[in-house]
This record gives sequence, C-alpha cells and structure tokens, in this order.
Amino acid sequence: MKINILGFLVVFTACVFSHAQQGQVSINQDKNISKLLEIKKDMNKNDSDRYKIQIYSGNRKEAEAAQNDFNKEFEDWPTIMQYETPNFKIWAGSFRTRLEADRALKKIKRQFPSAFIFKPKKSS
Repeated sequence: MKINILGFLVVFTACVFSHAQQGQVSINQDKNISKLLEIKKDMNKNDSDRYKIQIYSGNRKEAEAAQNDFNKEFEDWPTIMQYETPNFKIWAGSFRTRLEADRALKKIKRQFPSAFIFKPKKSS
C-alpha cells in the first residue's frame, strides 16, 4: 500500500509542477540573404544557359520507362520530359559548365549509351 501511495504522490507532484513552456523565437539574419535567394531563383529560371544531357528520344511509353530507369539509378540529377514533334525526349540535369556535364555524361553513358550533352535553344 505504501508503494502505491508513494507512486501516486510522485505522479501528482510531477503533474502539479510541470507546465507548458512558451517562448518566442527571433531570427537575426543578414538582409543580403533575401537578395541572394532572389538571385538564385532568377538563375534557376534562366535554365537555357545551362547544359543538359538527353538520355532518350522516341515514343512516350519508352520515354517514361527511360525516365523511371534513370531516376532510380541517378537520383542527383532531375529529369524532365519534353515533347518535340514527333518525339518525347528525356533531359537530365542542369549543368553550369561543360566540364560538369562531361563528368555526368561519363557515368550516364554506362546505362544510357546514346546519351549526349546539349544546350537547349533559348525560347523567345
């Protein structure tokens, strides 16, 4: 009986003295960080200045299969499907330099031997 009363007292005391804490978080950051984030967004929008790797061109069903295979094997490089009459094309990556694209192509060609590097045409 003593143990049950002691246990009750411990639980009761813990409940009485525990309470929710409230606080306020303030973030102090350099005002230039917001500017840098905007610049990065603009750079990512202007994707036509970057190199891409085409891994497939053909019908839609096989393009989707190639895209799925690529995404499973190479998670670091995002893919997009483009339609240029009459073919669906799978493009991978967005590389700033030709050297970056060449290094990626070397790895990609092991599984996709017909892959090649290109720069998309600028849309006007």
